[in-house]
Amino acid sequence: MGKSQCWTTLDNNVGGDWPHVLMVTTAGSALRRMLSAQPAGGSTAHVRCVLSTRKEEEEEEEEEEVVVLARSAMALRAVGRLARPRRALCTQSASYRSSVRSGPCDEAAELSAQSLFSRSAVGSFFQDQPLLRNPVGEDALLQSYLRRHFPSTEVKEDLSRFGERLVNEIDALGHECEEHPPRLQHFDAWGNRVDRILTSSAWTRMKEVSAEEGFVAAGYERCFGEWSRVYQMSKLYLYAPSAGLYTCPLAMTDGAAKVIESLGRSLPVDEAFQRLTSRDPKRFWTSGQWMTERKGGSDVARGTETLAFQQPDGTYRLRGFKWFTSATDADMALVLARVVDGHGQIVQGSAGLSLFYAEVRDQFGRLNGIEVKRLKEKLGTRQMPTAELLLYDLPAHLVSPEGRGVATIANMLTLTRIHNTVSAVAAMRRIIQLSRDYATKRFAFGKLLKDHPLHVQTIARMEIETRAAFLLMMEVCRLFGKEESGTASDTEVHLFRLLTTVAKLYTGKQAVAVVSEGLESFGGQGYIEDTGLPRMLRDAQVLSIWEGTTNILSLDVLRSTAKSSGHVLDSFFADVKTKMLAVNGSSALRPAVEAVNTALSCLGKFVHTAAQRPPGYMELAARDLAYSLARIYMGCLLIDHASWEGASHADAYAALRWCEQDLCPVASRDSRGIYDPNSSQMDSSLVYEGYTNN
Repeated sequence: MGKSQCWTTLDNNVGGDWPHVLMVTTAGSALRRMLSAQPAGGSTAHVRCVLSTRKEEEEEEEEEEVVVLARSAMALRAVGRLARPRRALCTQSASYRSSVRSGPCDEAAELSAQSLFSRSAVGSFFQDQPLLRNPVGEDALLQSYLRRHFPSTEVKEDLSRFGERLVNEIDALGHECEEHPPRLQHFDAWGNRVDRILTSSAWTRMKEVSAEEGFVAAGYERCFGEWSRVYQMSKLYLYAPSAGLYTCPLAMTDGAAKVIESLGRSLPVDEAFQRLTSRDPKRFWTSGQWMTERKGGSDVARGTETLAFQQPDGTYRLRGFKWFTSATDADMALVLARVVDGHGQIVQGSAGLSLFYAEVRDQFGRLNGIEVKRLKEKLGTRQMPTAELLLYDLPAHLVSPEGRGVATIANMLTLTRIHNTVSAVAAMRRIIQLSRDYATKRFAFGKLLKDHPLHVQTIARMEIETRAAFLLMMEVCRLFGKEESGTASDTEVHLFRLLTTVAKLYTGKQAVAVVSEGLESFGGQGYIEDTGLPRMLRDAQVLSIWEGTTNILSLDVLRSTAKSSGHVLDSFFADVKTKMLAVNGSSALRPAVEAVNTALSCLGKFVHTAAQRPPGYMELAARDLAYSLARIYMGCLLIDHASWEGASHADAYAALRWCEQDLCPVASRDSRGIYDPNSSQMDSSLVYEGYTNN
């Protein structure tokens, strides 16, 4: 049987407001049966059917006109449904339109038909999406900070140029990294074990961009002296939200370069240093840090089982299993392992750990004594390969004094924690940038979101958190630059040691809260993967986990205090007092200054009292102590910046609002007996009530 097609045009003769509809169907005969069954009376619709039957040698065309009597619009819609094709085909071509008999309102009906049927499933309204513009131009605090500390326009011009590149090129690459996550190919077509990690072209391009922009090199060229780290981290702050997580390998690369520089550059690590800090994409290397094993994450001293066997030529072979290795496609790695002596013995604990340099691939591009067991399935950071590695005779060079691996890799941890802070603050800034733009485009309840005071208040609270975090980030970078250049005072050295840890732990928690709030500001769209917004929250969640969880770093604050005989806290108190004295004459900021001074006094009393208590007392208070240090110092920095002659009214308002909160929660909770000995027992009873370990 040949193929039948029927073109139908419906024209409501009553009122003339039914559109002309052009459809194709293979059910011409069924249409005629339906039409013949219509009851008399009511509206009429002219239906012209052109039935074409294609035979082997010839085409015959039959035309007939049918008048349909319908009692209601429902009957007319029934005609349309029956005439709808099994595979819908709607067309606006001139040849098809000429085959349809025109009704009384040709052009209007035709336009109405196009509007109704071409957009009938989705309607006519489409919400404008938030736009990413040059982040330098929209970041008032960044601009203000640069004006204050970089009188030269060179840095501002370079960052502005990079901001344009970010919008026009890099941001799209970041989205592509998310859409095309890495894959692991264990074997080639001939059965050879290759363990090839396949990444997207965008991920490869990110490596080239990193070299071209000098994301690592800028920290070692030191073109801006003690401000070089501020310049470097400002650029990474802009880059991070669009980087497709390439900031992770950059953090480890920066850390590895710092370790090598601190050890003194000699072969073979000198060649590695040159590559890690290169601006040439063809020479640029990235580095991994392979520490985490099955038994321990942060507890590397007890969790490391990887062994190092010395060879006759003085090199080593590493054997072990690394449970969590980020950016596994790196060119080299710094690895913790235990040296096996001539009697087959090892030293347990941190005293037995040494640091090794290893190149991941040999001269032929094959893995160097490494098996990639699998890639991790993660909540976020999906753009980046994270793998479990079996090391079997991995060639390596001892780079630390034997047994001093943890102390030697400390420089790497310092850098990665600073990078973590930068990524956290950057995530907060980006979600605010998008959220406030969206608020100028989205109508709700008769007005734009930006005209709803409660909505703007919520974003303002996010902004205050972000400003405080930004200034803390910049202060850590400034202190780092001074330490590297040899211009830091003893107070600044101690302060840097303390604030690096405090900044990482506090901004990591801030980022999760602020980004989550930011997603909510988009309503349901914040939950839709296509928007790219959920990725920001998934990726933010890791910031409070890797490079030390909040509790681990809170305990590190206690360790740094004890190790320095309290000098890190002395430096903290001295610096805050100095900054507050400098702005004490500002009447507008007086409430904020008083709040910081009061909190500092409460903190001092707590520290003095806690020092007389058993060690477990301070350990239980460690998290709240770290939070108190962060809030007080952030308030101090906000006030300091707001007192600058070039500051805006918004700077002063942010300082005042920040200081309205409880700046010293550790003292507040101590006054309520939260850290008493029985409190810990009650916590355990609360958590494990009803728990059975069968």
